[in-house]
Amino acid sequence: MDFKTRTLQELRANRGKIASKHCLAGFDGFVDTIVAPVAQRAGQGENFTPFANLADFGQRIVAAAGKSTNIELYPRMDKLGGNGPIMANALLGQGAQVTYVGALGKTAIHPVFAQLASRAKAVSITDAAHTIAVECADGKIMLGMMKSLDEVTPDAVTKAFGGIDPYRAALASADLVALVNWTMLPHMTAILADLVARVLPSSPVRAGRIFFFDLCDPEKRSVADLVYALETMAKFEQFGRVTLGLNLKEAQQVFAALGFGQTTETEAGLREMSQKIRARLDISTVVIHPRESAACATRDGVWWVPGPFVANPLITTGAGDHFNAGFTTGQLLGLSPEACLGTGVCTSGHYVRTAQSPSVADLETFLANWK
Repeated sequence: MDFKTRTLQELRANRGKIASKHCLAGFDGFVDTIVAPVAQRAGQGENFTPFANLADFGQRIVAAAGKSTNIELYPRMDKLGGNGPIMANALLGQGAQVTYVGALGKTAIHPVFAQLASRAKAVSITDAAHTIAVECADGKIMLGMMKSLDEVTPDAVTKAFGGIDPYRAALASADLVALVNWTMLPHMTAILADLVARVLPSSPVRAGRIFFFDLCDPEKRSVADLVYALETMAKFEQFGRVTLGLNLKEAQQVFAALGFGQTTETEAGLREMSQKIRARLDISTVVIHPRESAACATRDGVWWVPGPFVANPLITTGAGDHFNAGFTTGQLLGLSPEACLGTGVCTSGHYVRTAQSPSVADLETFLANWK
């Protein structure tokens, strides 16, 4: 029996549990404008050839050094963005109950978050940031304007909930607490430290509670900041089970920051990174998800699965957040680590093919038809 069959069997046996699970997620919020970079235009509208890959796009930019250039960005769509809202939306799609607290609008919820707010309990702190996502077939460049996120502070989060007691109550009722986008939230480490020191010690501990953390490309942050944040995240183990989610680039940065140097991008390398990072931080789970596969380490062992890679995805922005939602859905359902990887790669695989967040039924169909 292969891992796809095992995952499908576990998912079918446990799918009914998801409706009773409560998730609290935060604290970012972006309006994403998805654009195609125009390499050559032949006429108006869609009559253009986009850059085939990021290398060609980058060469056009490099060639402008000492001169100037004009690159057209053709808008494809405006959509809900940010690691937190995308992950929250995906969790809703899989049937969980969600409270989302983040940057959704200062005086009113921004229209791109209207559907999220209609399905989840939405708590807004400040205005959303804005990202222009330049997408090529082999990757994307995220150009962010995020000054509003400076206002996401420990005090602002507490105030948004209506005080410390409602804040603690929201945490106490959550089976999953997903705190994501550390890199782009300047005060996120302070928020995490506040949770550990002030908020959680007086909040009832929910049995089996999962704390999920995502970094979001920490390249622009110092190694010292990154290591301190990771060590702060590890302190949440006293209040539940900690999972650290990393894409390949993030895993390599964390691996190096923790003093392990470099390793390969092979199955063996992914297993090594997940195992050593988990042991160094002494947390419950580390999961790493490149585009072609995924690996995770727990206290019981290390697992790896291939992914349903597609050469020409319909959308890539948000794929990692969908993996995170799928993986944590597996955890909420009590699936094995291997099956959690399976639900993660299938959630992402479905999303990049359809631009839609899959339901658990969609995951079952995807698994049953995955060749």
